[in-house]
Amino acid sequence: MLVKQKIRSLLVSAVGMCMAAIVLTVSCSANPASATTVYADTKRSEAITKETISLLEGLQSANRQVSAAILPSVVTLSVTEIKKVRNPLSGDGFPWFFFGMPNQENGEKSDDKDSGGQEYKAEGMGSGVIVRKSGNTYYVLTNQHVTGSAEKITVKLYNGHTAEGKLVGGDQRRDIALVSFESTEKDIVIAELGNSEAVEVGDIVFAVGSPLGYVSTVTRGMVSAVGRSGGPNNNINDFIQTDAAINQGNSGGPLVNIYGQVIGINTWIASSSGGSQGLGFSIPINNVKAAIDSLISDGKLKYGWVGVQLVSADETMLKALKVEDKAGALAIDVFLSSPAFKGGIRPGDFVIKLNGKEVKNVDQLVRDVGDLRSGSTAEFVVIRDGAEQKLSVKIEERDQKIVTDSSKIWPGFVPYELTEDVRDKLKLDKKQNGVLVTNIRNKTPAVIVGLKSGDIITAVNDTPVNNTREFYRELSKAKKEVWFDVLREGQMLSTLRFKF
Repeated sequence: MLVKQKIRSLLVSAVGMCMAAIVLTVSCSANPASATTVYADTKRSEAITKETISLLEGLQSANRQVSAAILPSVVTLSVTEIKKVRNPLSGDGFPWFFFGMPNQENGEKSDDKDSGGQEYKAEGMGSGVIVRKSGNTYYVLTNQHVTGSAEKITVKLYNGHTAEGKLVGGDQRRDIALVSFESTEKDIVIAELGNSEAVEVGDIVFAVGSPLGYVSTVTRGMVSAVGRSGGPNNNINDFIQTDAAINQGNSGGPLVNIYGQVIGINTWIASSSGGSQGLGFSIPINNVKAAIDSLISDGKLKYGWVGVQLVSADETMLKALKVEDKAGALAIDVFLSSPAFKGGIRPGDFVIKLNGKEVKNVDQLVRDVGDLRSGSTAEFVVIRDGAEQKLSVKIEERDQKIVTDSSKIWPGFVPYELTEDVRDKLKLDKKQNGVLVTNIRNKTPAVIVGLKSGDIITAVNDTPVNNTREFYRELSKAKKEVWFDVLREGQMLSTLRFKF
């Protein structure tokens, strides 16, 4: 009996312990917070402060706002262009080349009699930004190397709709083109154009376009440099450099500032692989604002023409003219009877201002002159013989036939300072004065009067000249005719007289 009671007691205790264990197990499963298991959806890092999160949320919100502001204005352009290449069986060179690369022969057709050529359709893709609206007509700014002389253009809008595009016009020297399309949609957004003159290194920028066919892509970076020169096709632009990722297909798309304003048109990249390496270049929007109106009204850019050939003088020339501390462009030649010549600009003038704007370099002055309207009057400030002069010039339209007429280029050679190094190389007397004749151009007055490269000009119209500055001074005084006294192979002689 006693043994049965002990067994019953042990059983009750065991059951009690099991029940306790069951309760404990159920309790642990129902309360994860008390377990050693950690779930990803409940983990919050204490290392990231509220202040940091707030800052990053503000940055993220800013990115979203800028993207939302510009994306509806950016389009994708699908372009079909008829090109002609030589028959690969003719043995006249490799037949294939890539669509969309700037090329002087882009869009030009060969003579129909050329039996070695054949036509084919080249298709490509680029980007553009809507910059103007007139009624139901919208205008898209892009690159000329994107459109070429397109036969067919399809414009794909941000909302996915498409429209047939029409090539309004383009310009190869600036690598810009304008495409139009018709639409009655109400949600098409016109981009706001900013001021690229205000852009500085370090500014945050966004590049928008369709790189590699991925439409409506936004990348962010900063302005790495401004005023860059170079680029394909010997264009006359300066460029904004950025590390925002730009790839093939981005061409023609906008570079945007933090205000959602277009400050540039993405144009080319410097790359050893063909992909983005953080070296993207955009045409400053101020370079093309005036061009938009010209393309709409005329289908092309009508460049203003002054009739001056400009160079970036080297240090020796700048010192000889006493302008080494100045920024500007040297007028090395002036076309006879041109607006510049009529307005009083002469060879040797160092141009420092145009209509009150300081001249930074040759390319900038060429662009600014090109923007001047035919018939308008421009004020140039030049330094001649150490003194500033203001000259008024009536602008004419650029005529390629006149520009290529060498007989009108005055004087048609580049005078160079007789430095000690030049005297040594030419084995001249160390006391020899004058200027060295270099870079004579064919069919120019310099050839007509009998000058030869290597001549030393010692006098202009019988007035002795000791250096480049004195040479240009006397040349600018000439009114009706000019002749030179020169030293050639140890002999003194006078040239023929050139009459204006």
